[in-house]
Amino acid sequence: MTELTILMPCLDEAETLETCIVKALDYLKRSGVAGEVLIADNGSTDGSQDIAKGLGARVVDVPVKGYGAALGAGIANAKGRFVIMGDSDDSYDFSNLDPFIEQLRDGADLVMGNRFKGGIAKNAMPPLHRYLGNPVLSTVGRVFYRTPVGDFHCGLRGFSREAILGLHLNTPGMEFASEMVIRATLFGLDIREVPTTLKPDGRTRAPHLRSWRDGWLHLKLLLTFAPYWLFYYPGLVLFGAGLISFTALMFGPVTIGGISFDLATMILASALILTGFQMVCFHLLTRIFAVRFNLLPLSPRYERFQSRISVDNACIIGALLLLTALIAVLAGVFSWGATGFGDMVASDIVRPAALSVVCASLGVQVITTGFLSSMLQQPIRPDAPIAD
Repeated sequence: MTELTILMPCLDEAETLETCIVKALDYLKRSGVAGEVLIADNGSTDGSQDIAKGLGARVVDVPVKGYGAALGAGIANAKGRFVIMGDSDDSYDFSNLDPFIEQLRDGADLVMGNRFKGGIAKNAMPPLHRYLGNPVLSTVGRVFYRTPVGDFHCGLRGFSREAILGLHLNTPGMEFASEMVIRATLFGLDIREVPTTLKPDGRTRAPHLRSWRDGWLHLKLLLTFAPYWLFYYPGLVLFGAGLISFTALMFGPVTIGGISFDLATMILASALILTGFQMVCFHLLTRIFAVRFNLLPLSPRYERFQSRISVDNACIIGALLLLTALIAVLAGVFSWGATGFGDMVASDIVRPAALSVVCASLGVQVITTGFLSSMLQQPIRPDAPIAD
């Protein structure tokens, strides 16, 4: 039985591939681990495939371009119970994989290398990555997902093949590395970390990585799987700030520190209320969609909240808000009538008008969100016909 697959994605790595494969094979021989070296080739044209086959490595051809596509195909084709993946540019040490194997045998589902703890050689990592990109994105990942990983983008990592296949990873590019950590954390896998080293790669050509492009891809993915941070928390802040300001200004101008706030601020507060509430609704709908399609796991908090969501409740709350809007309109009309329908002071009509607009908009938003959430939760029969 094959215990370990050492997986290397490859795209024109003829300069360094032999060194990496030799180190990996030497490790398997020295350690006595029953394993294989698998090269996931992404369309090399420099003879990398022949080099790998000549050294005894197995090669799987991956026609779909991208780092994530290559690794995904490699994991699917791996024979080992465990997989240790690493770049084939000779920047990682394939001759020292014992810490990863020890943790995997101890029950870990994902074992991440940490280059900041193990040591980064001079010129091994560009300053932009070392002092900005990696620390910032790793910090965002730890805050958003409470993951124990300190080096989110370390390319040397080991994992249980079965556990990672169960996550159904599908990003084709460099962001695959982040998706693995994010989804492993969300679905409660056992994640551990071991120190590892990084040295300058042995290639004479430029790396495939594009700092700003790939950094943005990673950040987008971090936000995509964190609807609380993308929608819910910002929405609550905007809604709360708008509601407090709007309520205070409903009764007249407010002066703070010699600065007077009046109708213009009230209009801004209305926009904050509506924008914030819409973001909270987006969070709700995103969670329902993501849980349904197994992009995010169920949680006790989500299940409690979902149990309270119904079209009936949404219609009741929406109707109350629309009724409030109608009352505000009538109050404004009566106030206008009291003047003989002549000219009015702006503040006398803007305040009830603003209340009417806000309540009506919130009412419609609540009702439509209720119906859409109900649609997203409708059961689907596997054999149901597809509508034309």
